[in-house]
Amino acid sequence: MKAVAARTSTVVPLEIEEDDQARTGGIQSVDRAVQILELLARDGRTAVGEVAAELGVHKSTASRLLNALESRGLVEQDSVRGKYDVGVGLLRLASTVSARLSIVQRVRPVLERLADEFGETANLAVCRSGQAVNVDQAMGRSPLMTYDWIGNATPLHATASGKILLAAMSSAERSRTLGRRPLAPHTDATVTGRRELDVELRNIAASGLASTRGELVEGLNAIAVGVLDHRGVVAGAISLSGPDIRFDPADAAVTAALRAAGAEASARMGYGED
Repeated sequence: MKAVAARTSTVVPLEIEEDDQARTGGIQSVDRAVQILELLARDGRTAVGEVAAELGVHKSTASRLLNALESRGLVEQDSVRGKYDVGVGLLRLASTVSARLSIVQRVRPVLERLADEFGETANLAVCRSGQAVNVDQAMGRSPLMTYDWIGNATPLHATASGKILLAAMSSAERSRTLGRRPLAPHTDATVTGRRELDVELRNIAASGLASTRGELVEGLNAIAVGVLDHRGVVAGAISLSGPDIRFDPADAAVTAALRAAGAEASARMGYGED
């Protein structure tokens, strides 16, 4: 009698197979959606049939993917011709990345050089929710009166960076940002009068530099310059600050260095490129 070899088999639970299939299908859908966005960015307005041919899928599949992207504002359909193009949602995402990520990465070397040259604290601030938010910082070698400003939201009217950001706004935008409430005094030196602040902001817009002397913290001086993006819009402000016993924001070497820093940072953000 011949021996019969025992056969072994592995049974894959049905739910695991379904999970794997769903995961694979989800990845494929994401990949196809990215291909659609790349296609529209490359060719502009494109019909559903052209999208389907590019992806090698049925028109119904291409239409379903386009509808999903359209619901998120990432693509838009021409109501007359029925063709699709990139949507404002995609531009909004790109703008956010440019404002929040690129500026920190690109401006960091400029902050470090300023801090090394003067031994003081260099900061990068952007305008968020009506305040100047410090998103990066390079610390100087001098320990006296050094603050960790990263993540801190500071008042626009009482800081050099904030005044640069305010000066770049239109009158209407500035009024909305500051609101109708009185400007809070943080020290005896804080400018709280609206007319006085408006005059100062006009001078800042003309000169390109803003400075404060003990307006936010007593004994702390600062100077700031704007950082322009590729559109020529002020995307942030670089500041250099230090104690009044050793740091004078009106010093010629300081103002020259800030102007150079602003020009370099703006170039790094694409300003002036054809």
